[in-house]
Amino acid sequence: MLGATSGAGAAISKALAHQPGLNIIGLHRGNHPEGVAEVSAAVEAAGREIRWLVADAGKPELIDDEADTVLATIGTESVHIMVHSIANASVGLLASGPEDRWIHPKQVAKTFDSMAHSFVYWTQALLRRNMLAPGARLLALDNAINESLLGNLSVIAASKAALETYVRHLALELGPRGYRVNALKFGTVESAALEWIFPAEVWDRVKAIHDRMFPAGRMNTMDEVAAFVSVLADDAGYWFNSAIIDFTGGQMHAVYQTLMNVVIEGAASPGGPAGSGDA
Repeated sequence: MLGATSGAGAAISKALAHQPGLNIIGLHRGNHPEGVAEVSAAVEAAGREIRWLVADAGKPELIDDEADTVLATIGTESVHIMVHSIANASVGLLASGPEDRWIHPKQVAKTFDSMAHSFVYWTQALLRRNMLAPGARLLALDNAINESLLGNLSVIAASKAALETYVRHLALELGPRGYRVNALKFGTVESAALEWIFPAEVWDRVKAIHDRMFPAGRMNTMDEVAAFVSVLADDAGYWFNSAIIDFTGGQMHAVYQTLMNVVIEGAASPGGPAGSGDA
């Protein structure tokens, strides 16, 4: 598990311990010790083992050494599913507004290394060390950012588009060997990452609007995402390959309707646009 102490990575680690009943090895940067304790307790309560490696799995220059450590810890043909859940990105504008807000080449490189390129590099590292079990699954966690235009998330959107391209090509290359490569694109979930993007003073409003973007009337939950990963990891999910799986609950399809509803409600409320009275 590349990124396992918070958010989707933590939820998925717990879920996989229950179904299909896997032991977990989690790589993390050491920023969430409380997450380590919580995930460890949940995995052990499911009767499985968990081992941790403090490492920055998104830095290309460190991956070979980290993979050697993983090999020494769990041995060959031991990885049933690799879940790429690395979140280490920069936000910023490309070329508008004050120049000091423009994204820097180093920020672009870091974002692409963590959010896209490392998926390929870890796949290569596991293959070189014969660490993939027969029928292993390689899963990239994805989201709908690259289908929208939110100004300061342009580089993240571009990295997710690259990640999806890598998934398709790796599925083509590794399919004949029995490996399955997919991306799971889930809708907006309430998380530390989302709260980091939006200022605290507007969070309640942002959450309320996001809830309305879904036909079901609420955001995804991390547990729902994790439960579906368990399906992909189990025998029933074997035929999924080269798929960008839409697990957004129709979020992007409902965005325009949500916008229209907000505009209509604003026009109808006291203080709405002038001209709404009797003719």
